[in-house]
Amino acid sequence: MISFLRSLLYLIILVMTTPPYMLLYIAISFPLPLRWRHKLAMPWVRFAIWLVKHVLGIPYRLIGAENIPPHAVIVFSKHQSAWETLVLQEVFKDAVFVWKKEIKKLPFFGWALALTPMIPIDRGAGKEAIRHLVEIGRQRLQEGYTVIIFPEGTRAPPGGQQRYKGGGAFLATATGVPVVPVALNSGEFWGKNALFKKSGIVTVSVGPAIAPTGLSASDILSRAETWIEAEMRRISPQLYRDTKPHEVSVPPPT
Repeated sequence: MISFLRSLLYLIILVMTTPPYMLLYIAISFPLPLRWRHKLAMPWVRFAIWLVKHVLGIPYRLIGAENIPPHAVIVFSKHQSAWETLVLQEVFKDAVFVWKKEIKKLPFFGWALALTPMIPIDRGAGKEAIRHLVEIGRQRLQEGYTVIIFPEGTRAPPGGQQRYKGGGAFLATATGVPVVPVALNSGEFWGKNALFKKSGIVTVSVGPAIAPTGLSASDILSRAETWIEAEMRRISPQLYRDTKPHEVSVPPPT
C-alpha cells in the first residue's frame, strides 16, 4: 500500500509540474545554443531525481566511483527501466543519451527533449543510423559531453539480456574515447512500463574503462558485454541460472 501511494504521489507531481516547465523551457531555450539548453534542462532533471529518491523511495548505491574518469567518455549501460535515464545524469557529469527519435513526438517532454544536445537516432535506418551516431557522438564528445548508450537498444527485464548492438563500439573506435561499462538492477523496483513502483535501493556498478586502442569494435563490445553481464550476475544472482553472458558479434559498418 505504501509503494502504491508513493507511486501515485510521484505521478501526480510529475503530471502537475512537467507540462508547464517544458513549455517554459521550450520558450526560453529555443534561441539559445545547445550548452545553455542543457543547463536549463538540468533543474527539471535534478527535481525528478529528487522525487525518485524521496517520493518513490528508490535511491541508489554506487560501486566503482573510482572508475569514472574526469573527462568525457562513452558509457555502455544496462537498461532495465526509465530510472537510469534520469539518475545516470547524476552519476556522470554533463551526460547526454542516445535516444529513439520517435520520443520527440511525445507531448511536452518529447518536444523539449528535441531541443537538448541528446543524440536522436532512427533505429530502423540500419547503417545510416550508425553513421549518424558516430558523426553526432563525435561532436558531443568534443564538446565535453559524456555519451550514454544502451547497447541492448531496448530495456531488458531483470535477469534477462537483449542482443548487444555495435553502434557505440564504432563510436569508440572512430574517436579513440574509452568505454565505461555500467551494470544496474533498477528493473527490480521500476518495471518496464510499470505505473506503480517498489521502494528499494538500486545498485549501480561502474566498471574499469575499456581503452579502444588496438581493439576492433567487436572486441570493445564483447569486453563491455562480458563485464556488464558478469556484474549483473553478481548484483542479482537470484535472477540468473546461467553463469556467463551470450556471445556477441558486430557486423561491419560499411
